[in-house]
Amino acid sequence: MGGNAAAHRLESAILERSCQPPTHPRRHGPQATASLPIPDELLAQIFLRLPTPTDLLRASAACVSFRRVVADRSFLRQYRKLHAPPLLGFLSTNTGFHPAEPPHPSASVAGAVALAADFTFSFVPSPAPTTCWFIQDIRDGRVLLGPRGYFCGAMAVCDPLHRRYLLLPPIPHHLAATVEEPFLREAFLISGDEDEAAADTEETSFRVMCMVQCEAKLIAFVFSSSTRQWRAIASHSCSALSAEKILFYWRQYAYGCFYWLSHAQSTMFEYRMKILVLDTRRMEFSIADPPSEFECASGLDIIMVEAGEGRPGMLVRGHDTSDRVYTIWRNNGGGSSHWQKEKIISPSPGSDVQ
Repeated sequence: MGGNAAAHRLESAILERSCQPPTHPRRHGPQATASLPIPDELLAQIFLRLPTPTDLLRASAACVSFRRVVADRSFLRQYRKLHAPPLLGFLSTNTGFHPAEPPHPSASVAGAVALAADFTFSFVPSPAPTTCWFIQDIRDGRVLLGPRGYFCGAMAVCDPLHRRYLLLPPIPHHLAATVEEPFLREAFLISGDEDEAAADTEETSFRVMCMVQCEAKLIAFVFSSSTRQWRAIASHSCSALSAEKILFYWRQYAYGCFYWLSHAQSTMFEYRMKILVLDTRRMEFSIADPPSEFECASGLDIIMVEAGEGRPGMLVRGHDTSDRVYTIWRNNGGGSSHWQKEKIISPSPGSDVQ
């Protein structure tokens, strides 16, 4: 019996050990190894560094969270500020659209735009049975149309690619009646409103300005697509310039400001160039001086450029030597008339630069 009892105890011990769960190295489950989700703020910073809109589109197609970040309006505004839209071509007032050609990187997209868009503006109703539209200005993919020979009469803003248009109402009579003895008139497009209240519609909003240079002052009216109304902005007195019959031509744009260069209509006075500046953020006009050594230059010799860090610059063509020499001037931030010479460019012999 003693042997049987011992055998029974041994068998029980073996069964107890065999019933215990086997000991294996601990494995970490999926929840333990899953990484934390990337915050939307960090995703936005990553996506802002993608070089092209095509890359951004591919990223947005990867998952719902990526698409949510990319589709946010505030993100798209930041992306557009950091990445200039691709050059698709040039739209001439006389010869139509000229798309970018190979080897330009935008050639394929430009070709598709040329096929899809309507640059004859046939989708825009005619201003009158016997009147045709003519291009007045082009900006941000929109075209300002108006009848030839008419100032601020019937006007339309259209999108040739998506074939959308807006017919502008006429300028109210009480505003138009303030124009007296006009010398020069022009209408042009301005980008959408800059204030925070209009931020959500910034992508689709625009403004149209009608500017008149009169005997002693500048008068301007602005139409906003947000309000669908015209309003007058503060006129700027030009009495100091009126005796010399100085007019402003050659409208140019840099960093939210338009620039016009003066041209003297009279030879009775010693001519000194002036620059008319329109700040589109504050909708204010001002008069600036060019660098002193170019104050007698022709407006055709000066091109306003974006010189970096939000400061405007000038590319000026000189005439002091037989060779064409170009000087780049940069505004040093001390005021609209404070310019600092950055560099001098001499075209290489045999180049086509003139």
